[in-house]
Amino acid sequence: MVSATAWEPAGTSGPAPGPGVPRVMRADARRNYERLLAEARSSFAEHGTDASLEDVARRAGVGIGTLYRHFPNRRALMSAVFEGAVSDLLARSRELLEAPQPCTALVDWLREIITHASEYRGLARALMSASRDDGSHLARCSGPMREAGSALLLRAQESGAVHPDVSIGDLLQLTNAIALAAEETPDDPALADRLLSLTLRGLKP
Repeated sequence: MVSATAWEPAGTSGPAPGPGVPRVMRADARRNYERLLAEARSSFAEHGTDASLEDVARRAGVGIGTLYRHFPNRRALMSAVFEGAVSDLLARSRELLEAPQPCTALVDWLREIITHASEYRGLARALMSASRDDGSHLARCSGPMREAGSALLLRAQESGAVHPDVSIGDLLQLTNAIALAAEETPDDPALADRLLSLTLRGLKP
């Protein structure tokens, strides 16, 4: 598994570069990277994660070759876009470890995963696929998420609120499936909460 700080170069402070970023970049390369990432966020939010990478490069003012030098494939770019959400979710998981109700804390965190996944159409499906491919760029995000979720799940299991046979891998897959179902049913905004409630009933011993 990749630790939460695995992307931070030694001897630096502040946000770490994403999986597609070299540890040392010239100023112009850094500007290109930041423009590409900003345009990818905008394009993915508007058109989904299947948005044209050629259009992302054009809007960033660079050629497609420059995009691929920073991000070797679409999943590398998606991973960099999702990295900010991962940081937020990891921080939130640490806060929830102090919550008085372990099961509620776990469900609250899963609900926040669904909210973040819904920001980019297609992300939930990609995250489900990444769980079966440890070598993918998105798997670099899923490693720390599994660790964070495991801590919350273990606490809920130790409290007796969650069945001991529940695994974090299955739980995250269910959560991504709920996010995908909600994404494909936009006229039912309450669907995700209903499905999460059903999931919670199945977690109880």
